[in-house]
Parts: sequence; C-alpha cells; structure tokens
Amino acid sequence: MASTRKSKSSSLRGTIENVLREQVRPGNHLVVALSGGVDSVVLLNVLIPLSAQIPLMLSAIHINHGISAHAAKWAAFCCDLCRSAGIPLKIAHLKIRRKRGVSLEAAAREGRYREFKKLKADYVVLAQHLDDQAETLLLQLLRGAGVKGLGAMPVVRNHTLEISESTAAATDKPATGEEPKLLRPMLHLSRREIEDYAQEHGLQWITDESNVDVSFDRNFLRHQVLPLLETRFPSYRSTLSRASRHMAEASILLDELAEADSAGCATSGRLHIDELRKLDLPRARNLLRYTLAQRGAILPSTAKMDEMLRQLLSLRSDARMHVVFGNTEIRCFRGEVYVGKASIRRAGTGKTGPAVAMKGWPQWCGEGQLAIGEPGGVIRFVRRKSAGINLKKLTELPVTVRFRQGGERLRPDCNRPRRSLKNLLREASFPPWEREALPLIFSGERLACVPGIGVDCDFQAASGEEGLVVSWERNG
Repeated sequence: MASTRKSKSSSLRGTIENVLREQVRPGNHLVVALSGGVDSVVLLNVLIPLSAQIPLMLSAIHINHGISAHAAKWAAFCCDLCRSAGIPLKIAHLKIRRKRGVSLEAAAREGRYREFKKLKADYVVLAQHLDDQAETLLLQLLRGAGVKGLGAMPVVRNHTLEISESTAAATDKPATGEEPKLLRPMLHLSRREIEDYAQEHGLQWITDESNVDVSFDRNFLRHQVLPLLETRFPSYRSTLSRASRHMAEASILLDELAEADSAGCATSGRLHIDELRKLDLPRARNLLRYTLAQRGAILPSTAKMDEMLRQLLSLRSDARMHVVFGNTEIRCFRGEVYVGKASIRRAGTGKTGPAVAMKGWPQWCGEGQLAIGEPGGVIRFVRRKSAGINLKKLTELPVTVRFRQGGERLRPDCNRPRRSLKNLLREASFPPWEREALPLIFSGERLACVPGIGVDCDFQAASGEEGLVVSWERNG
C-alpha cells in the first residue's frame, strides 16, 4: 500500500516537472497564484524543490477578494505558509465592481487576472486541473459558447487578461511582451490525485465555504451533476478534456480562415463592406468576430453579433452606422468598417470626441512622446534633418496640443493658398469622429502641424535644417 502511495506521489510530481522542463528556462521567475486551497498548496509544495533543481526564482501571490468574512484569515494562512518555506509572497487586495449582466465569479476572475498582468515575472503558475477543465467545458456549453469558448485551457498561454461575459466565452487581450505568461502544469491531474497527495504529505490548507454553495453554477455541476455523470461515465474528465482540445484546434483553423479572408476584405484592419458581402454568412460572421477580437473587444452575444452583421451587409455604400457594445464601437464610413474604443460624448453637445478644453492645453517641452488622456492616444515627436517642422521656428513660442474648435486654417502646400482644416480633413477622407479627436500642434496661437495632413508652409523644415516629424497614434 505504501508503495502505491509513493508511486502516485511520484507520478504527480513527475507530471508537473515534465511540464516545467518543457516550458520554462533556468533562471525564469515563477509566481504561484496561492489561494490557500488544496490545489494551490500542493502546487507550491511541489514547485519548491523543483525550483532549486532547475533552478528557478519562485514567489507567490495571494488575491484577497474581500468577499468572504474569512478573507483575512486566508491571507494570514498564506503568509505563514510562505514564511515557513522561505517563499516571498505578495498580498493583493481587490475591490470587486460587478457590471450589469456579469456574475460575481466572473467579476472576481477579471480582478485576479488584472493583478496577474501587473506582476514582473516570466510566468504566473495556476493550479487549475483536469476537473476544472471538464467543469469549464460544461459551463461554456450551457452558456451557448462558440468554438473558441469550448476550447481547452492551454498549459501555457501568452496572454494574461481573461475577461468573460455571461453570454460569451473567456477572451484574451493581446499581451504587450512584458506581461507574464500563464502556466497550468496540473491540467492532466485530477482533483482526487491532488487531494491524495496533500493527505499523504500531511499538508494543511483552507476550505472556501463558497465552494459548497450550489447556487453557483460551477458548484452545482461539481457537487450534483458530475458525481452522477461519473457513475455512468467514469472517464468523463479525460473524455471532455479531449473534446475541448478538439475545439481548440478547430478555433485555430477558424482564425486561420479569418486571416485568409481578411487579406481580401480588409485594409489596415478596416473591413470593406462590398468584399464582406462576397463571403457566405458563416465566413462573414467568423471574419467579423475575428476582427473584433483582434482589436481587443469583449465579444457581444450571438444575437448582437448577428444583428451587427445584418446591418453591415444591408448598408448602402454612402450610409453611416454606429453600434456600441461594451467598451467597443463599430462605425462605417465610405464603405469601410472601423472598430475602436467607444467614444465619450461631449457634455452639452451631440458630438463624440475629446472634451473641449478652453485653458490648460497640454504643452510639449521636448519629449519624445506625449500621452493624451482623451480620446486616448500618443503623439510621437521624432527629430530628423530636413523633414517635418522646423524645430527652431516651432519653439520660438510655447508649443501646445489642442483639439479643433472650428475655423482653423492650414497651408500644407506652399504652392496653394491657406485652406480651412475642415475641407482638408474631408478631402483626406478622415472619418468625421476622428476629425474631432485629432490633436493639433500650435506654436503660440499659430497652427503649425496637423498629424496626417501636413505641416504649415511657414513652419516646414528646409534642407539641412533640424526638423521634427509628428505622428498620432490613437488607442483602439
């Protein structure tokens, strides 16, 4: 019997070690997401000796959601556990803000992943396991999720922010390259194997009382549905995990199809409605969904997606469209579809765009870039000989960044008279909502440059002169 327990213990450690040696490199920094429950306690227990063997930097983070009356005790337990093991621990306190239509569980998960995103590490190591995988698949099925939502949680993921709506699958925003990856080395281990290991090694852990509350969907499946399912299908965990991996593969293929369709239907990320109409309905829907995901949108419900697609496909080439969902908006202009962050609305006006400031304009003092809070973006300033704005002329007076007030005029072509900025923007096919958000560069009270339009003739750098090239990158 003792030999059997030793074999099971070695098997669990071996499974985790194999994942680590496949995915991480010596010297990497791993942060264990430590809840204090049995799963994360076992994970930490196994990682401590492995971190010395490989070797790795190891620390932990405990998220205090502030939901349970016992939250402070759980945090204290994790502090004691890490102190005794000599493992650095960070305690993060969350203030859960529930959004309409989003469950408490989903809001808490969103908060956790936002904290993970802030960590300076190579990996955040999660204790999710085979049972979690099966529960997640069933939950997504019951919510009517698509192929992407039914895809398995991967062992490693290059994105750290997972947000879920009540009607949509978890989605990831693209990582910046500085954010830690998610690592799940226990995905092939069952809850029973983990609990057996904990008991064999005399480990202590805490029990979250909410885990037995069957008013939560996941707990209802865990305690009432899955035990019954196991009596008839004892290997359901591995079977559902396999099905979920098939869905993940199908999702990858759909993304590849969308990329191929995008090559013929999009320019600079903007879909052409005429080309979109040439696709059959499932491919057009797949392309729209892919385009929204690429722009970081939280995908809307199936009904909302179908309605947006219907409007797009029936839109006249000269008509406009504006649809807002979540933090995202879709607009149409001259037969092209623009996806971006939802615009704010100016107080007291019917226009979208940045709020009008009458004083306190942002001032440029030689920085390489200047962040603009609303509408949200960055102005970049690159010094270059014989190009852009004559730096000496520009800085004779204070240099400020302003937004359109109306009546501005510019002369980007020295062979033509000064013209209204309104007409220049229209001729350049700037969408109306982007015209309101475009930052203007002033020297004193004179308009010197409009990014994307040009530099006024009086401020253009001549050959050999020190110049400043200005560009505008709007968020979303």
